[in-house]
Amino acid sequence: MGDKEVLLTPEGLHKLEKELEYLKTTKRREVAARIKEAKEFGDISENSEYEDAKNEQAFVEGRIIQLEKLLRNARVIDDENGEADSVALGSRVKLKDLQDGGIVEYTIVGSAEADPARFRISNESPVGKAILGQKKGAVVEVNVPLGTLKFEVLDVSKD
Repeated sequence: MGDKEVLLTPEGLHKLEKELEYLKTTKRREVAARIKEAKEFGDISENSEYEDAKNEQAFVEGRIIQLEKLLRNARVIDDENGEADSVALGSRVKLKDLQDGGIVEYTIVGSAEADPARFRISNESPVGKAILGQKKGAVVEVNVPLGTLKFEVLDVSKD
């Protein structure tokens, strides 16, 4: 079974590589030191510090495996592909909600980089799917659990 391709912006690739390097070097050493220190307290069967450190070690190792897999399957988004005025991965898009008039600006990224709180939405999200390939002036409908939303694409730019 093949692994799913992970689309990343150059910024997202750098962020994941930086996190992986930190976990493999600094964090692993910190956790190992915590485990060693906790062992020195004596009986590890009733040692909460040891248990906490071992749990943290498991989390760190799991995250390292996850990041290595993401990076192994990563494809960096090439801004040179596609038309500059149509929505694609890496585009910054300004949308107007046609129901309430609100304006929001999103950056379209791969699912591994999605962070709605920072207005970075996945190309696989309902809004992301609906606006991919659209140009300035287009009106799109997005089906969501609460009904249908309508947006007008006000602007498309590449960062």
